[in-house]
Amino acid sequence: MPMRRLNLFSLMALCATLAACSHAPSREQIGAACTTLAGRSIPAASIGLPSGPATVHSAVLVTAAPGSVSGNSLMPATPEYCKVLGTVASRDPKAQPINFQLNLPTRWNGKALQYGGGGFNGVPISGLAPLRDAAPGDPLPIARGYATFGTDSGHQASAFPASEPGAFALNDEMLENFAYASYKKVRDVAVDLMQSVYGQRPRQLYYFGGSEGGREGLTMAQRFPADYDGIVSVVPVINWTGLFHAFVRNQVPQFGDWLDAAKTPLIAKATSEACDALDGLADGVVNNYMACPARVNLQALRCPGGSDAGPHCLSDAELSLIRGIHSPYRFSFPLANGISEYPQWLYGHEDSLDGAAALNLVRWVSGSAAPTVPPNASTAATQWLYGSNWIRYAIARDANFDVRSYRPEPFAARVQQTSALIDSTNPDLSAFFARGGKLILRENAADRAQSPLMGIEYYQSVVARLGQPAVDRSVRLYVSPSSTHSGNARSVTDKSAIPTMADLLDPLDRWVTTQTPPPDAIVQTSKAGLPPFALQGSRPMCRYPGYPHYMGGDKALASSYACRDAQL
Repeated sequence: MPMRRLNLFSLMALCATLAACSHAPSREQIGAACTTLAGRSIPAASIGLPSGPATVHSAVLVTAAPGSVSGNSLMPATPEYCKVLGTVASRDPKAQPINFQLNLPTRWNGKALQYGGGGFNGVPISGLAPLRDAAPGDPLPIARGYATFGTDSGHQASAFPASEPGAFALNDEMLENFAYASYKKVRDVAVDLMQSVYGQRPRQLYYFGGSEGGREGLTMAQRFPADYDGIVSVVPVINWTGLFHAFVRNQVPQFGDWLDAAKTPLIAKATSEACDALDGLADGVVNNYMACPARVNLQALRCPGGSDAGPHCLSDAELSLIRGIHSPYRFSFPLANGISEYPQWLYGHEDSLDGAAALNLVRWVSGSAAPTVPPNASTAATQWLYGSNWIRYAIARDANFDVRSYRPEPFAARVQQTSALIDSTNPDLSAFFARGGKLILRENAADRAQSPLMGIEYYQSVVARLGQPAVDRSVRLYVSPSSTHSGNARSVTDKSAIPTMADLLDPLDRWVTTQTPPPDAIVQTSKAGLPPFALQGSRPMCRYPGYPHYMGGDKALASSYACRDAQL
């Protein structure tokens, strides 16, 4: 049978499958192509969702910059790259545009990485920041050759008061963009621009996000499985609807009896005393996260008579609040995918050991002062700021609605509508798996922002839907026991840093490109923040359901631990 002649398009497709292609553009050609992008328009027809056109407003070739240190601040090295800024126009003239940034290195590895956002988004995601949980000295993805990009999700937080970060949700298109559409639209625009500059689409395209960005990553796997080859989802807000209702549940009682921030060390100490040694080592860290809840009894901290008597005890109302936080939040009607509850929080790292901005009980649950109406952005617990905003703007759609009187039942239809829009709870990842997609999930057991059990429950739902063998081929769930929402952790006893840093991009890339699965235990580290980035400690992050159990030896070394199954 005669060999078919390769046409230009076949040649480009062949090049796109090879690690190196002689026809790939040179560094000089990429730089020249960069300067032609400014003013370019990408028609709406090239975007896979209903959309306005995209426009490139600027494209500038940025010179390489070596890593540098200024005081105690480290600036990571960046290569030469084309910095592209643009917008995707809205369909609704009242909706704000979607802003995006795309970074195209002149020495490209043929791969692309989309960064996720955080919170209510509304701020530009540059694609030039260190990855979540990266160790000092880890090269940026762009320095590894990735084209990187991110978006503000289709609204600009600067247009709203600091106390009203959810106000954008009054606009249907802006809410849809935040829920899922902006990430897909920007992905399509970025791929179009990569094709223009590099002459080919990326061989692999990954999504990396944490918290809200982790939800975004799961959303992409569920809604657009053909668009991504791999996803890293860290502490994802999977069941957004359940979480934000639980936020309100945790906050409204504090209008009557505020959980004074000064009481968090009391709760942290009781938790540590009950659970610290369950992992074989009394070091001020709760590693055996699943065995801990049954052993915590805060009743011994009850104030005489049950009324608040100061920071040395808990009132009956405060004990009830803590019991509520560590109990599921239940709906009387189903949310998307048949879910009807949000799981309880776990124990550990309640104290403010990471400084004033710590993502712990103070930041999320108590705030620095009692909650107010409207919320005070500078003193409110983040749960109240976020929860009250979501209920007012996305559910009641009334900025003046008094959330203290809220009950979900009268708003059931709207709650279910928004759940279908934003929750990332669909366990059917079969289409994502079928094309070889890989997913790495990380939960932090000391997370006060969202319950790590939600990630575990989602993982279990995927197993129930698709079977353990299919999940083992395509998913890894890791749990970092002592980590807060931000990933940081310190010992309750000696305040020393606990190893929580781990690179999850390289294991994902190896899994996708070489079919080499990540190990059952990934080594987490703690390092000095400045060169030469001295190693201060290491500890394994175990694949679920494992936790690091101390076996003897130097507690600062990962080799002194073995992964054992954690059970409630």
